[in-house]
Amino acid sequence: MARNTARSAQANRIDVYEEVTASIIALLEAGTRPWSPSWASGVATLPLRHEGTPYRGINILLLWAAAMTRGYSNPFWMTYRQAHELGGQVRKGEKGNLVVHAGTFTPKDGETGEPVTDGDGEEASRRYLKRYVVFNIEQIDGLDMAKYPVPVVEIKNRDQRDPELDAAFARYPVPYSEGGSSAFYQQREDRIQLPAFADFVSGNAFYATLAHEGIHSTGHPDRLDRDSLRKYGETKEIRAFEELIAEVGAAMLCAQLGMEPTEREDHAAYIADWLKALRNDKRAIFRAATAAQAASELILSHMAGEPARQAA
Repeated sequence: MARNTARSAQANRIDVYEEVTASIIALLEAGTRPWSPSWASGVATLPLRHEGTPYRGINILLLWAAAMTRGYSNPFWMTYRQAHELGGQVRKGEKGNLVVHAGTFTPKDGETGEPVTDGDGEEASRRYLKRYVVFNIEQIDGLDMAKYPVPVVEIKNRDQRDPELDAAFARYPVPYSEGGSSAFYQQREDRIQLPAFADFVSGNAFYATLAHEGIHSTGHPDRLDRDSLRKYGETKEIRAFEELIAEVGAAMLCAQLGMEPTEREDHAAYIADWLKALRNDKRAIFRAATAAQAASELILSHMAGEPARQAA
């Protein structure tokens, strides 16, 4: 009985990975990048649980995609039960939106009921991934909407330098220089190079590009030591995966800084590689989203602190 249960849990986990990956593949094939949400305001916010806690990792992409394809502008989401407990009712015919929950459990011996241990005598924990559905606040009647306001994001100096953003990026300990015609992160010298501010189509494009290259820089051995950055030039597949992390991470960072994520034209060539990676590995998008989350949070943690070193 215990073995059957374990096999069922394993099958369920595989199905969830496949289901999520298939949904991301379908969006990419349709020409939509779920990490570059197109909102009427031009700015995305992180999707929020009913009490205001932001979703994380792959769930951000899943709910951004749902909001884009179904036209939701409110960032709040909740389960059917949560809506009922809060006095609301999901409207008849509304379709739930897929999210996942990751956790661990310790299997028990089918005969003794004792926790299963590994070769060292330690309890053998197992990871699991569970699917469930949530509904956007716009799918629910009867709630006090004053508790779930649509954020009003004011973009300042969209086409000019923004002193607040300049100060925030100055706190991140990787300097950047302006000049030339290309944007890139130089790993050996641990610095970022950008074209001059005036060469960008907008101020927003400048800061969004800086965010993208900043995400790359988080993979430096002295920071997150990301394998895909260290091996960036080895294969086209590794390079494409690192660019996927940078795009997703930059979108997460932009969402928290009040910026519009910018789709770089030079990255359109990576879409075929991303599709190939996702088809070959149903966990690839999960790893990319997790790495992107860690990268964006690292930059934000520095932005909340004191200035590090001046840009070169």
